[in-house]
Amino acid sequence: MSRRCQLTGKKANNAMSVSHSHRRTHKLQEVNLQWKRVWWPQGKRWVRLRLSTTAIKTLQRKGLQAFAKEAGIDLNKV
Repeated sequence: MSRRCQLTGKKANNAMSVSHSHRRTHKLQEVNLQWKRVWWPQGKRWVRLRLSTTAIKTLQRKGLQAFAKEAGIDLNKV
């Protein structure tokens, strides 16, 4: 499984690390991903998702059903 948020699709960002002498080297900025068990009331069960921390905050506001529909995810298969 790739390091990607299952609801928002966030993934790593290619960036530059700049030293004091302004030497630039490549670095990878990874997404802050967490395994999260979320209660799905319509399915009456827990769903385990790999989410970014921003997705967890948005999930509390929108709700799981609406967020998954927006992302195009079938929660019965997760």
